[in-house]
Amino acid sequence: MLVAAFFFAIMGVLVKIGAEKFSSAELVFYRSLFGLVFILAVTHYHGLSLKTSLINTHMKRAILGFASLICFFFAISELPLATAITLNYTSPLFLAMAMPFMLHEKPRKILILAVIIGFIGVALLLQPSLHIDELIAGAIGLLSGAMAGVVYVHVTQLGRAGEPDWRTVFYFTLVCTIGGALWMLFFHFTPLAWSDLPLLLGIGIVATIAQLALTRAYRTGNPLVVGSLAYTTVLLASLFGIVLWNETLSPDRWLAVGLIILSGIISVRATPRQNKG
Repeated sequence: MLVAAFFFAIMGVLVKIGAEKFSSAELVFYRSLFGLVFILAVTHYHGLSLKTSLINTHMKRAILGFASLICFFFAISELPLATAITLNYTSPLFLAMAMPFMLHEKPRKILILAVIIGFIGVALLLQPSLHIDELIAGAIGLLSGAMAGVVYVHVTQLGRAGEPDWRTVFYFTLVCTIGGALWMLFFHFTPLAWSDLPLLLGIGIVATIAQLALTRAYRTGNPLVVGSLAYTTVLLASLFGIVLWNETLSPDRWLAVGLIILSGIISVRATPRQNKG
């Protein structure tokens, strides 16, 4: 999870740079295309099979993940990096809320406290600015976190069913590549220059490494530890935002970030432990 957190923070930096020229859908397409090529190369080299009997679960995870990714990239392009990633990282809160219904597990009562703290943090994070564009971007960023929370339930289901990490990531990148291409076909396409390739290739590579590490973490690790360590991404993104763009958050926004992190950690600890085997 620490590996995933580091590479997700790097991805956020590259996406924010790329958003100066490309739309969110275009960035999703290139992130997924290069990632798909990377996965295909690895699976072909090692002779790994991509066939699955759980295609419906893979498709639900991939389609919802595609929508979440578009919302996330849009939020990164419009908000300070730390704010966008913090909103996306409300996902463990939504994960803890969704698991009892989707996996038929009883939540702990402390989950109510996590929900209250989390949404106080969200309200505080978005409250200082009444600018409608930032509020819309904030809502979309929060939506990305809600959808990502449900996505991780599907990842958990696939892991419990014995699906390997690389197969789960393959179907995700395949759907995102096709979805991004269709979006670009019907809306807008920005002509590429040779100088764009290192950035776009970098997004694809670091995102794929992060996705593989994340999938492995949720499949094999203790979800309480994994969910808590995920917030390392927020701290790294905050540092990158300060160093690269001089993004400084006000004290009340830092308090909001802290509340959201606290609520996320409480929420994953309120989620019933998975049974191994």
